[in-house]
Amino acid sequence: MAKYIYGIKTPSERRKKKFGTDCTSWRKICPVRNLSGFAVRVPGYPLFVTLFILLASLFTFSCRRYNTQQPAQDAAVIENRKKEVLLRVNRQLVEEDAAEIKAFAERSGWKMQTTGSGLWYMIYRSGQGEKAAEGKVATLAYTVSLLDGTLCYSSEQSGPKVFRLGQGGVEAGLEEGILLMRTGDKARLIMPPHLAHGLAGDGNRIPKRAIILYHVELLRLQ
Repeated sequence: MAKYIYGIKTPSERRKKKFGTDCTSWRKICPVRNLSGFAVRVPGYPLFVTLFILLASLFTFSCRRYNTQQPAQDAAVIENRKKEVLLRVNRQLVEEDAAEIKAFAERSGWKMQTTGSGLWYMIYRSGQGEKAAEGKVATLAYTVSLLDGTLCYSSEQSGPKVFRLGQGGVEAGLEEGILLMRTGDKARLIMPPHLAHGLAGDGNRIPKRAIILYHVELLRLQ
């Protein structure tokens, strides 16, 4: 009958001669198997050679397992790099818009302030009325134009703009600017694209990635 010593098939006499002892206590202990499931027999080789084969087999198996996980890891790395690139591009565009607005305000002689979101505003006539707050319905007279002077919309053409503060439905920059005002105030609001109509424009009179200028008067709050 074949006897296994860590996957080694040897006669008892060879064990005694090779190892100087009767190694029958080592029989049938964990025969080495390859990845296909068949016993590996290495006749006449010492124990450390068999252990080396076992470790090599385990290493090969772990490498194959790693390779199956690698595509998912690579996809995650690529996705993170895309996000980083988009963030850098967006940051660069915001900086360019801010520089253009600053240059325009300086040419116009306007002393404007900025908010954390990137809105530029200037209240040039102060009213004495109620302070704007979320939940109030604002009514305002306005004109919307591009920095080159092109008129896009006005309350003379379309009537006063009416909306409830804090519920959207208008440009984010307009809502933010009105919340800085009181009834009777007149202001200039310059909005970069991310506070106006974004990359696409409004699909009508405001083009893609347009910086827009609002002249507004807050007529009343309800």
